[in-house]
Amino acid sequence: MPPPADIVKVAIEWPGAYPKLMEIDQKKPLSAIIKEVCDGWSLANHEYFALQHADSSNFYITEKNRNEIKNGTILRLTTSPAQNAHQLHERIQSSSMDAKLEALKDLASLSRDVTFAQEFINLDGISLLTQMVESGTERYQKLQKIMKPCFGDMLSFTLTAFVELMDHGIVSWDTFSVAFIKKIASFVNKSAIDVSILQRSLAILESMVLNSHDLYQKVAQEITIGQLIPHLQGTDQEIQTYTIAVINALFLKAPDEKRQEMANLLAQKQLRSIILTHVIRAQRAINNEMAHQLYVLQVLTFNLLEDRMMTKMDPQDQAQRDIIFELRRIAFDAESEPNNSSGSMEKRKSMYTRDYKKLGFINHVNPAMDFTQTPPGMLALDNMLYFAKHHQDAYIRIVLENSSREDKHECPFGRSSIELTKMLCEILKVGELPSETCNDFHPMFFTHDRSFEEFFCICIQLLNKTWKEMRATSEDFNKVMQVVKEQVMRALTTKPSSLDQFKSKLQNLSYTEILKIRQSERMNQEDFQSRPILELKEKIQPEILELIKQQRLNRLVEGTCFRKLNCRRRQDKFWYCRLSPNHKVLHYGDLEESPQGEVPHDSLQDKLPVADIKAVVTGKDCPHMKEKGALKQNKEVLELAFSILYDSNCQLNFIAPDKHEYCIWTDGLNALLGKDMMSDLTRNDLDTLLSMEIKLRLLDLENIQIPDAPPPIPKEPSNYDFVYDCN
Repeated sequence: MPPPADIVKVAIEWPGAYPKLMEIDQKKPLSAIIKEVCDGWSLANHEYFALQHADSSNFYITEKNRNEIKNGTILRLTTSPAQNAHQLHERIQSSSMDAKLEALKDLASLSRDVTFAQEFINLDGISLLTQMVESGTERYQKLQKIMKPCFGDMLSFTLTAFVELMDHGIVSWDTFSVAFIKKIASFVNKSAIDVSILQRSLAILESMVLNSHDLYQKVAQEITIGQLIPHLQGTDQEIQTYTIAVINALFLKAPDEKRQEMANLLAQKQLRSIILTHVIRAQRAINNEMAHQLYVLQVLTFNLLEDRMMTKMDPQDQAQRDIIFELRRIAFDAESEPNNSSGSMEKRKSMYTRDYKKLGFINHVNPAMDFTQTPPGMLALDNMLYFAKHHQDAYIRIVLENSSREDKHECPFGRSSIELTKMLCEILKVGELPSETCNDFHPMFFTHDRSFEEFFCICIQLLNKTWKEMRATSEDFNKVMQVVKEQVMRALTTKPSSLDQFKSKLQNLSYTEILKIRQSERMNQEDFQSRPILELKEKIQPEILELIKQQRLNRLVEGTCFRKLNCRRRQDKFWYCRLSPNHKVLHYGDLEESPQGEVPHDSLQDKLPVADIKAVVTGKDCPHMKEKGALKQNKEVLELAFSILYDSNCQLNFIAPDKHEYCIWTDGLNALLGKDMMSDLTRNDLDTLLSMEIKLRLLDLENIQIPDAPPPIPKEPSNYDFVYDCN
């Protein structure tokens, strides 16, 4: 007979004694269980003791988390969190440097536990640590010459404990003094400082900026870009990552009117070229966190374009109208104005109207009206002027080449530029907040100070080339734009390392090549609409859906590693979740680092019976998406979020690593609950597998025997004399 569900069998350790095997009744108060354990070892004052996990986490057992104890768990009897916090509070104020160092080391380790952290914070422990940082460091610095390693370790453990305590979100960041901020900033501003101190100082500054508007202003006064740049020129990628994270945080929280000013300062300090040289082109792989920070910097940089993108042109603004006049002057300068400058106004207007038509504007009389739509607003005009001034030969060639045609195949430069700018803004998601999980940065955008404008210049020439290859007319405008978008998107997916490489990728994606790709994809996804084929589809579909369902469940059995996101992303922990082979239990548990391959079931301590699952919710309906936090509610994170609801108020929250894993898990969980699999991935898989199965069944295989095993691979020929070079 199986043991009652409320009884858990565990082992309990106590230093200097043999471990005890016990059955814990989860209905009993935790204090009664601790008293029973203490009585077994003849220990008085049971209220001074507590139970904690004996694994590397060392987390305390509380009434809130006791349900996480599973059969076979090893626990340890130890000092209660309140007692431990009180002792450490006294020990870190010891006059003995060795005792203080040991106490701070223990504090840095224990502060990861929220139960201990709450007790230590209740003793005003955060204030004590900040005072030690503010005033104590001067006294320690006098001893640096004789005990430099001790000083460095002491400050490192102090800052580590502070970071861990603040990570629990118990104390507001708004409570810290200017003196503390100045001290932390001074560690970052020093040219020679211990790496661990620098790392934690940068992490503290980033959290201050992201979590408090007041602290942002104070940090911005203490830290300058010039002081951060040297940390990017080193070889430690983790320090580089933290440094870019601080720059991103300052960028993100800066008021709108100061962002452009900050961007100009970054350009002045050559941040882009430093990142390109010392990070992107350094002789080492870029890890996921660095890739994320580069992606955030890329997004924030492109978001500076949003203001121009959403600004309508004022047809009465002479300065803006002068830009259009300049476009006309550059294109038609050879066709100098009549010698008689006093020619009639009507002639002049007629000439301008003719030229504006040649430039491809929709409104020939007043082309300023073409820029009143947002997006792309004035950004399109900015791009056109940049192209005309910096790529003048190409600009003149495109305008004159199309204005001289009379066969209705001319490519309207003005209209094309406006629509292309709008399309590029959509591709690069200009104006959207960066995602917390995305690592999709493009190295080529770090190779030029005006990367968006150069990107436009390459694409407008591509558009003109594609227009000619398609022999398009004005009626085909939207078709041409669709082809150009496909060309650009396909080239971007290859992650070209430079703008020149991007250009060469586009050269290989001509309209003819796009047609071949489309034809190939169409053949693979051909949809037969005749009635017999549709009936065959209906007959086959349940088999295919069952096949997809089994694949999804098999993937859940393999499991996936998920991130636990918090306000300081680099310190995130990993956790793993997988389905048992009999499809009855979900096993999950925390990991120290991202695993290589599958994680065995027995190493995952927590379990959730599938029968207990009440529902699966996604997006905004997830409990963890209703919490407030920096960048929490952005679109991409919402699209990757899902939660399992079980019992009365319990949930298991997920943020998938990517869209594919999101579809796999939501499909698999819905399949376990007997619901339909509704993801885009299921629809695509169903279409592909149905198409393949129908084509196989329609093959003319009469009198052809299909072998059970594939034919053997033939041996290699003795020589290759029959091979010759066609070129």
